Amino acid sequence: MGVIIGVDIGGSSTKIVGFRGNELIDTMLIKAADPLTSVYGAFGRFVDAHRLSIGDIDRVIATGVGSSYITSPMYGLNTYRVLEFNAVGLGGLYLTGLDRAIVVSMGTGTAFIKARDNRFTHMGGSGVGGGMLVGLGDLLLGARNFDTIVQMAESGDLGNIDLTVGDIMRGELGGLPPEATVANFGKISDIATKEDLALGITNLIFQSVGMMAIFVSRIDEEKNIVLTGNLSVISNMKVLFQMLEQLHNVTFHVPEHSSFATAIGAAVSISRGIEVEEIK
Repeated sequence: MGVIIGVDIGGSSTKIVGFRGNELIDTMLIKAADPLTSVYGAFGRFVDAHRLSIGDIDRVIATGVGSSYITSPMYGLNTYRVLEFNAVGLGGLYLTGLDRAIVVSMGTGTAFIKARDNRFTHMGGSGVGGGMLVGLGDLLLGARNFDTIVQMAESGDLGNIDLTVGDIMRGELGGLPPEATVANFGKISDIATKEDLALGITNLIFQSVGMMAIFVSRIDEEKNIVLTGNLSVISNMKVLFQMLEQLHNVTFHVPEHSSFATAIGAAVSISRGIEVEEIK
């Protein structure tokens, strides 16, 4: 059985996955200066790592903003392009086994997809995402490395950054617990550290994305929200999303391989009957 390759091509990095039948072989992330260098570098590394030959590969299915740069079949293989929003939605459903959900792609920005069986609707998006994390990290922390900012946030204290219900009143406010945020960065202390600021930035982003996802879910009274993309694997977001679940009666899902959901959605798109464009 031939290997199926799915690639999610961004502006400077490519996520690549491989399937043999229903078995996920591996996932890889490759960074490079431009989309074509990134995708061909990812393809070469994946093939080499698993000792594959071109003849072992049945087809390549690309998605993402960088897929527009692929104008001819890769290495003469059957090559296809699938709409990114369809790949996001399908990847979220595939990884969770759900039939319907709001799938959130948390990348440089954030996209919200209503996914039902094989029907996917882009409900909107936001510029709040990883790009904001890196930009504010540079401005407030002097750090532009994504992993560095996330690591700094792990030892931060929101008590020195955010204004909460407990800061302004006793008890609950309309069902909101004392730790609920009233104003992001509304209580910056003179003793706030860079670690505190890093946590404040990540909390601002996750709260914004989480609440937007909840608002989208209310349109069709959807209870399941699937988080995908690079930001979905940041560990310190879990407590926040647990609070949002309790407050708003929804369930946030972060499946295994969530950061590769879009590439996985591309890989399984043809077998799931999703419309694709053949690249000739």
